[in-house]
Amino acid sequence: MRKLTVLAGGVALAALTAGTVSAQEDVTWRMQALWDANTTPYEFEQRFVDRVAELTDGHFQITLYSGGQLVPAAEAFEAVQEGAFELMKTFEGYEAGTVPAFYFTSTVPFGFETPDQMSTWFYELGGLEMVQEAYTPYGMHYIAPTIYGQEPIHATFPIESLADMDGRIGRFVGLAGQVMAAFGVNVTPMATGEVYSSLERGVIEFADRGDLTANLEAGLAEVADYIILPGVHQPVTATAYVANQEAWDALPRSYQAALEVAAREISGALREHIMVQDGIALAAYEEAGVEVIYLDPEDVAAGREVAEGAWRAAAGDDELANRILDSQIAFMQQLGLL
Repeated sequence: MRKLTVLAGGVALAALTAGTVSAQEDVTWRMQALWDANTTPYEFEQRFVDRVAELTDGHFQITLYSGGQLVPAAEAFEAVQEGAFELMKTFEGYEAGTVPAFYFTSTVPFGFETPDQMSTWFYELGGLEMVQEAYTPYGMHYIAPTIYGQEPIHATFPIESLADMDGRIGRFVGLAGQVMAAFGVNVTPMATGEVYSSLERGVIEFADRGDLTANLEAGLAEVADYIILPGVHQPVTATAYVANQEAWDALPRSYQAALEVAAREISGALREHIMVQDGIALAAYEEAGVEVIYLDPEDVAAGREVAEGAWRAAAGDDELANRILDSQIAFMQQLGLL
């Protein structure tokens, strides 16, 4: 994992307006999305920037770019940090090796079971403020998450229980890889684009890739005869809107609020859309001859106790990561998950 620069002071932003802009002044930002153009997530990012413009009577315009269009996706963190552009959509798991807190702000394997539970942690239990604290040393401001549900596991063999994964070869990345290794999985990280061919050639036997619809469009029904639900490795997903701190501070509060409101609205809208599409996708998988297997809830609950040890190992001795994890575990206990 590359090194990220912690900022001791402000960053000079040639492309940004210094000081606080008037609420009546036109402001233009650039945003790089996480996804390619012509995909459903990208469509919802376009809705986001349109909504910000609407809420500000057209005075705050954000030009949207697809993932990698301004800078390679792996360089977006540093680009926003340095002020090359003002806003990005990101998945914080990519930076978790450098910022351990991010292991628990993007997705927690065997963690919260529903998007509403994770949303509650963000907005009612101080999660939002803790994530903002994680970004502060890097000169960035965390605006809000986009929270949606599970991603499935696609397998070339039937998985009736967690024990069936022991000794098998699976593609998982980040914290999911660490957690699945605790169940005896021979974890083989690889790029998303390699999952189809690796399943086809038997390089891996089961895999995480994306949501049900994205995986259907990628042809996984052709190379994996089984879908395993719930997606214990990624039961809930949170991507994030993150801005350059100086750019954020230069906005009037009404414009900041527009970003916050639009982000929360889009999170709910995308979640609802995916919920509908999941049902359509599952029907299409079954029509293609793919068997959907549902793990026993008691097996999943027992697995959560095993996963907790991997969570702690990932947090290590990082104070903020442990504070976030403690907060989430306390809420899971309240919910009866632990």
